[in-house]
Amino acid sequence: MIYNIKIVKKQTIESDAETAIAHAKQLGADQAAVSVSSGKGFSVKAQNGLIETVEHYEDQTFGITVFVKQSKGSASTNNLSKNSLLKTTEKALSLANLTAADEFNGLADSNLMATEPIDLDLHHPWKLDMSEAQTIALECEEAALQSDPKVDNSEGATVGTYENQSLYANSHGFVGATSTTGHSISCTAVASENGSMEMDYEYSAARKAQDLLDHEKIGYKAGIQACSHLGARKIKTQKAQVLYSPRQAKSLISHITDAISGTSLYRKASFLLDSIDQQICPDYLTIAEDPHLKCSFGSTYFDGEGVKTKPRTLVEQGILRGYLLSSYSARRLGLKTTGNAGGHHNLLIEPNLSGGLEEIIKTMKSGLLVTNLIGYGVNTVNGDYSRGANGFWVENGEIQYPVSEITIAGNLKNILQRILLIGNDRDKNSTIHSGSILIDDMMVAGQ
Repeated sequence: MIYNIKIVKKQTIESDAETAIAHAKQLGADQAAVSVSSGKGFSVKAQNGLIETVEHYEDQTFGITVFVKQSKGSASTNNLSKNSLLKTTEKALSLANLTAADEFNGLADSNLMATEPIDLDLHHPWKLDMSEAQTIALECEEAALQSDPKVDNSEGATVGTYENQSLYANSHGFVGATSTTGHSISCTAVASENGSMEMDYEYSAARKAQDLLDHEKIGYKAGIQACSHLGARKIKTQKAQVLYSPRQAKSLISHITDAISGTSLYRKASFLLDSIDQQICPDYLTIAEDPHLKCSFGSTYFDGEGVKTKPRTLVEQGILRGYLLSSYSARRLGLKTTGNAGGHHNLLIEPNLSGGLEEIIKTMKSGLLVTNLIGYGVNTVNGDYSRGANGFWVENGEIQYPVSEITIAGNLKNILQRILLIGNDRDKNSTIHSGSILIDDMMVAGQ
């Protein structure tokens, strides 16, 4: 049978939100905001030629935040009955009466609300038959196992889908609703040779099922990539060029977003403190934020406070032009919200090269191609950077052999300034769309 996802209707959610806000006002709240979400989904995992797990999940959440004389209280529940919503609202009020006032608390200004909804094409249910999902998972894993004789095991292949209805409303009279879907296929393969074992994975995620990479290609790529790491060597400690594959390049960009977030800035815990309108990268790097990109994971016409979102440029030709601020962090900094309550939206890293990973490799005399990062040794306060890595050593424009047990290190201020090339091979599986990124003169620690 087809697994039909039935979620709470928008009209019901909106009525619940209005009831809670009205109750909060009656109890003495100056302002109130409500978030309600309802969704369902399922996932299937195949391993060793069998269906290992089938998970169905259903989630509904109601959360309310109230402000009483600039004191804040929040409470939430998974029970969407009217009685539960009223009790949760009362709990938020009682918490607000116990907390200290903060002059920066409160809703975003009413004139900033997103009054005109935008259809961003985010809702594409996958009417997936359960037996079909199981077949996809089994065929994905089998493709990995058949990709090469050295692939003798797997950590499994997973197929997942979800649908969600969410709503944000506040006492300014703003109501914003969003219907979204998300689908994914992933596979992790294990390869063995001469007593050594290596693992790698491949995945695809999209709002539309038809935008997913073919499941057998996903399995095949996972297997081939696992085999490619067999026979990994250690290398001598040295300074060299480091090429981040698109999957790993996104992590570099995330360090920038962490550093320019309002929370990091007002806490003075950012290596990019007071860097607005300063050169933080070479002049060929531009980072655009596009919250209105159709059918993308980071798309929304309003942020977590109902503020209207709009496309803008965060880094323009290497110069930092914008922060990521909520109304609270903006007030702390004496600035205006940027519509980023809840984080960044779609970030588009502009390439300075018509080609991708293969073309960049051809430009390298010697260096490291990073395909996997391990651990998290990043200090956002001072920019110190140290990550475990594995990948491939490149000489004279060609991959020579796999390498492992490596640490790449430096300071993010210097690393960002040493970006040489940005490929056009953007990975669109998340909210950061980045191609391969080549960094010059990084410390590569091995033997």
